[in-house]
Amino acid sequence: MLPKYKRVLIKVSGEALAGEKGFGLDEKTLDSIAKTIKVCSDMGVEIAVVVGGGNFWRGRTGENMERTRADHMGMLATVINALALCDAFERNGIPTRVQTAIEMRQIAEPYIRGRAVSHLEKGRVVIFGCGTGNPFFSTDTTAALRAAEIDAEIILLAKKVDGVYDSDPAKNPNAEKIDSISYIDVLNRGLGVMDTTATSLCMDNKMPIRVFGLAQPDNIRRVIMGEDIGTLVY
Repeated sequence: MLPKYKRVLIKVSGEALAGEKGFGLDEKTLDSIAKTIKVCSDMGVEIAVVVGGGNFWRGRTGENMERTRADHMGMLATVINALALCDAFERNGIPTRVQTAIEMRQIAEPYIRGRAVSHLEKGRVVIFGCGTGNPFFSTDTTAALRAAEIDAEIILLAKKVDGVYDSDPAKNPNAEKIDSISYIDVLNRGLGVMDTTATSLCMDNKMPIRVFGLAQPDNIRRVIMGEDIGTLVY
C-alpha cells in the first residue's frame, strides 16, 4: 500500500515532546517519534518538521517581561527541541538537517527555502526551529508558512489531544470530538486548533490540516497512509 502523501509538514508541539512529565524532554517519546518517522521516510515520504517550545518556555510565561524578548526566548526553546529531535532521528538512521529562522551557524543551517526543498528531495528530514524568526507569530503560523513555502500537501498537527473538540476536553468531560470542520467554522467558533493567523494562512493557501494525538507516535504513519483519524480541517 502506497502512502497517501508524498510531502508533508509535521507540527509537533513542545508539550507533546515532554511526554507524561509535562516539562523538558522525554527520551522514550523522542525515540518513538524517530522510529515512526524512519518508517515513513523509508517509504519515500518527504518530511519536514516544525517544533514548538512550550515544554521549556512560552512567550506568555513572563507576565512582566517585554513581549519581544519573551518570544525570542521561546524561539530558543524550539531550537533545543529541534536539536533533540535531530539527535533522535540520526540515532535511528534518518539523515536530518536543522534549519533556523535566526542564524546560529555553529549549530544549524539558516533557513533557505531552496536548500530545504533540496534536502527533502534527497530524502533528508528537515526540522525548522526558531519559528518565523519574528515575535508575535506562533509556531503554528510557522507551520502554515513553511508548509506553503515547501509545497507540502498537508499539515499534520501532532498534539497531546487526539483531535478538535467543540470545547476544551480538559475542562469539559462532555466535550465532543469533531471529525471534520472547515477553516471558517474553526475561526467563527473560536476553536483552539491553531491560532487565527495560522488558520487564515492555511485557508488562503487551501492547505488541509489533520489534527491528531501524539500519545501513539504510530499515528503519524497512519495519517500519512491515509487513515481517517483525528480531525480534518479543510
